[in-house]
Amino acid sequence: MLIKLLVSEKVTLSHCVPTILQMLVSSPAVQNIDLSKWKVLIGGSALTKSLCEAALKLGIDIYAGYGMSETCPIMSATYLKERDREGDLATQLHYRTKAGSIAPFVDVRIIDEQGNFLPHDGKAIGEIVARAPWLTQGYFKEPEKSEELWRGGWLHTGDIASITPENYIHIADRAKDVIKTGGEWVSSLELENLLSHVAGVAEAAVVGLPDDKWGERPNALIVLKPGYEGKVTVASIKEFLQPWIEKGDITKWYLPDRVAFVSEIPKTSVGKIDKKRIRAEMQEVFAKAEA
Repeated sequence: MLIKLLVSEKVTLSHCVPTILQMLVSSPAVQNIDLSKWKVLIGGSALTKSLCEAALKLGIDIYAGYGMSETCPIMSATYLKERDREGDLATQLHYRTKAGSIAPFVDVRIIDEQGNFLPHDGKAIGEIVARAPWLTQGYFKEPEKSEELWRGGWLHTGDIASITPENYIHIADRAKDVIKTGGEWVSSLELENLLSHVAGVAEAAVVGLPDDKWGERPNALIVLKPGYEGKVTVASIKEFLQPWIEKGDITKWYLPDRVAFVSEIPKTSVGKIDKKRIRAEMQEVFAKAEA
């Protein structure tokens, strides 16, 4: 019904939650439909490379943007230079799945836990803070929360990211979702992106759960595509991730301790992965299993 509505009314999407797009590209009904006029801007959740690739193969001109309600809303959007637009698929995916380049009149920085500015070298990771003429001044009748939002004279987003010398933003995670294991940071978004490339995986969610030895450890929820039940296992997932470890793209502590296969992943009312609920439910399930 969703596909029939969108195609029949020739709707161009300016903002699309990845869950809806995943439903679209996974449907057999779109294989014989011309979607080359579609331009889709993804916001609200990270755009994975596997979803971006699936959309591009259908002819959809897909981009990512970044912002929040407090920034009214956009702070960055993908802008492909001519050389990048004519690049191969790997180049396209590299740029299209970042959170875009910083918009005009927006000053975006990244800071460490002490509030020090970090370099825009594509490697340093810190919290995104911003200034712009249209950012909210605060929350209605919540002065303490407003002061916390603007501490140090910058709007604090709660998002952890790196910024390249060309001012491309790469979101690593939400501050509350970064998995701190043994003094190291594991990006749940990066691990979700890798898991989405496993053949047969339709969707993945990664959360950190308490661990007596390491503080936290990554745990994953996986939704499989039809027909892959029993073909994708915990062992095969860890085997898939091993080459990235050997190349140094990720470290061995990225390997999830537990993988649960489910029929669906809990979402919020706006379609985002509900990691707060997932953490609570997984802790309860594992506690019962260990008891």
